[in-house]
Amino acid sequence: MSDRIRIFGDSISGNCYKQKLACSELGVDYDWVETSVLDGSTHTPEFLAMNPNGKVPVMQLPDGRCLSESNAILSWLADGSELVGGDRYERANVLRWLFFEQYSHEPYIATSRFIVRYLGSPPERQADLEAKRPGGYKALDVMEEQLENDDWIANGGFSIADIALYAYTHVAGEGGFDLGKYPAVQQWIARLEARKGFLPMYSDGH
Repeated sequence: MSDRIRIFGDSISGNCYKQKLACSELGVDYDWVETSVLDGSTHTPEFLAMNPNGKVPVMQLPDGRCLSESNAILSWLADGSELVGGDRYERANVLRWLFFEQYSHEPYIATSRFIVRYLGSPPERQADLEAKRPGGYKALDVMEEQLENDDWIANGGFSIADIALYAYTHVAGEGGFDLGKYPAVQQWIARLEARKGFLPMYSDGH
């Protein structure tokens, strides 16, 4: 068995990209196992033994234990670092934004991108796409208000909350969301992309 962690993920999935960006920021070595969400790879017996929910990302530790759910993996990767917050309140505040990302942001912005980018925006999904607009823009409104007053999402410093929310926000346009009216969000994206540890989602930077 490898002495490095293995991450099973789809390279254009924001939830999987979070792990790559966190590892780059933290200097964590890992082996990446490309795993498609469209060809049945996540529903083989071998994959379901690692994650019965049949979704990526999955992180496999050197001892064979597996961890799923993107923000849980982020928390594991950043444990003990400044990226999870300092005192008890700060750690809980980072978690608050991780929960916000999965409940109030990802279901609208990420799923819209999935319909457009992965599925090709089929006619039968247009009603679903339109129904997601209000929720997605509400999440962006909340982020804009936060970032008008602070450079980063939680506690005044860069954290895994920023990584979690950046993953799908910076490609929100691929799901039809216009970031043009969110100057604070755009400035935050630029700050994050200027960090030394930044790693782009796409190899060509786009």
